[in-house]
Amino acid sequence: MVACSWTTYDCNSYFYLALNQVISKKTQDFEVPQLSKSLSRPIYTSEYLFHVVTLRFTRNTRPSSRLAERYNMPGLAFNPDNDIPDLSGKVIFITGGTAGLGAQSVAQMAKHSPARIYISGRNATSAEKIIKEIAETGSNTPVSFVECDLTSLDSVKRAADEIIAKESRLDVLMCNAGIMALPPGLTNDGYEVQFGINHLGHALLIQKLLPLLQRTAERGADVRVIILTSKGYQLHPYGGIIFDDLKTTQDYGFLGSWKRYGQSKLANILYTRELARRYPAITVVSVHPGVITTGLVENLGWAHRWFIYATTYNQMVTLEEGAYNQLWAATTSKDGLETGQYYIPVGVASNDKLTKTGRDDVLAGQLWEWTDKALEDYL
Repeated sequence: MVACSWTTYDCNSYFYLALNQVISKKTQDFEVPQLSKSLSRPIYTSEYLFHVVTLRFTRNTRPSSRLAERYNMPGLAFNPDNDIPDLSGKVIFITGGTAGLGAQSVAQMAKHSPARIYISGRNATSAEKIIKEIAETGSNTPVSFVECDLTSLDSVKRAADEIIAKESRLDVLMCNAGIMALPPGLTNDGYEVQFGINHLGHALLIQKLLPLLQRTAERGADVRVIILTSKGYQLHPYGGIIFDDLKTTQDYGFLGSWKRYGQSKLANILYTRELARRYPAITVVSVHPGVITTGLVENLGWAHRWFIYATTYNQMVTLEEGAYNQLWAATTSKDGLETGQYYIPVGVASNDKLTKTGRDDVLAGQLWEWTDKALEDYL
């Protein structure tokens, strides 16, 4: 079963790419239906969308790692037990660390003896379970829970202040938490909910923790910010980010939930680029996790569920494997990592494969300025 949750960003990148092909009418596999005389866009049937994805699935692959095989990419073979180095002395903070990809990342990194791992989320009970499970493996790594509700900027501010009060260093900030394709809604602060959680809440966390990250880097430490995104960024609305509507539900009707999701994931990529440009002492990258199998799909409507089930045959990886790309980015040698890059599984630098909008540094600057304005009362 494929699913999305607060910590799983991408159920099905092929689904996203197929829909993007339909929306943009840029496919070489078949002719796009003609516009109806009475409509401003083509009529897309479920059979037609299914055909798009089926064509993608049947293309030849060049196997390398199991993950890379699913993307026609020569990805790196990665085994967290062998390839994650000793993490002694490092302090790590993982948002959404109580479930899904976040919990997998915590479990793997705890094996390599960091000084402490902080995990954030809304559910203290889930956090206690994760902490207990890690202790039962024999790991001596201290794991601490920080309550953080990304729908509330006040909550994010409190979480950041708690880290600042407790720690004199922060080596890795993994912005892992997120939601996908939910119905229209608003955060507690009145922002479109997917944009608020996936981008704005994390942006506040990053900005609040930047002084601590910078002080750590000044001591010669290898400091990193890992931001989870998705190939689904390509589903963003025309223009990329609709700044004027971000304090509305952006109820765009047909495919609206995916457009809002794509907009938030585009923001992750653009914010990564701008953060890397402004703070060169810190390594900042965005990562796409892949097509993940989890046990949650209930948040999606029936049409989305049917389409995901129908189009993910032989395209999925386990939850454990889904965490490999972010684990690689957080722990690989600094020499093998380029700040500002977008990586697909595992460790494939892919800025050159981003769309024009995904590489738009003017838009990235506009996003930075908009974000600063939105957060000014919390900094």
